[in-house]
Amino acid sequence: MVDDTQVATVTRPQIQIQNAVKSFNGRVVVDIDNLTLGDHPIEGLIGPNGAGKTTLMRMIMHSTPLDSGTITLSNANGDRDVVISDLPTHWMAPHGVVKSNQVIMDFDKLTILDSMLLAVAKHRYEQPHRILAEKSVYDANVARIHEYMEFFDLGDPYRFAGSAGEKKLLDIIRCLLLDPKFLLLDEPTAGLPEDLTEKVMETIRDLAAAGTSVVVVEHDLNVIWNLSDDVHFMAEGNVVMHGSPQEIRENKTVIEKYLGEGHV
Repeated sequence: MVDDTQVATVTRPQIQIQNAVKSFNGRVVVDIDNLTLGDHPIEGLIGPNGAGKTTLMRMIMHSTPLDSGTITLSNANGDRDVVISDLPTHWMAPHGVVKSNQVIMDFDKLTILDSMLLAVAKHRYEQPHRILAEKSVYDANVARIHEYMEFFDLGDPYRFAGSAGEKKLLDIIRCLLLDPKFLLLDEPTAGLPEDLTEKVMETIRDLAAAGTSVVVVEHDLNVIWNLSDDVHFMAEGNVVMHGSPQEIRENKTVIEKYLGEGHV
């Protein structure tokens, strides 16, 4: 665990989004003049369906290219800023920017163990002639893999993932194994039972305390209120306000347009 002194002195990675625009079929989905993510250890990103939350996260990962604007990563490696919007998607993880999948995705033909080993294998190990190097990938990562499997009670690593919840957990674990500096989580607890939701939240807190910046998109607002240090409210393609969870959940505009009186 990380103590309060370490948390206070950590230099936290940030992502700056400037003049970022994305349209689909002539409709502007995201239009952000200036937004900084990573000022706080864990930040929530909420808003009504169609607000642009997932599109924004995909723009950060460059899996959805910007029409215009720039997205810059700062303080991730202790050196210069990196304009990640100029980079292809496969360069995000080497720079420490990692995102979970909103839609459940899994390698149906791989065991739980193999799917996690594939996530941590460097590209040089993915060539057919390097198959004999697989043992080094296994040796370097198996201890952490088994720690996560035991923590999340996943059982036999040589079986295939069955339920949607298990596949969701595997996606999160694969992200964690990449040692992210900036982690984007898109509905990480969707479909998970309460006990596993609590374990996911505990893992996110520990990761953030160790210095990783985390942004969470989540429709389960109890997760947002209990997990986030700061919350951004997005509507019509822009972040229209941000503040503490208490400030956001008590804001009249948020209540009227999104939360409803039952969440006050």
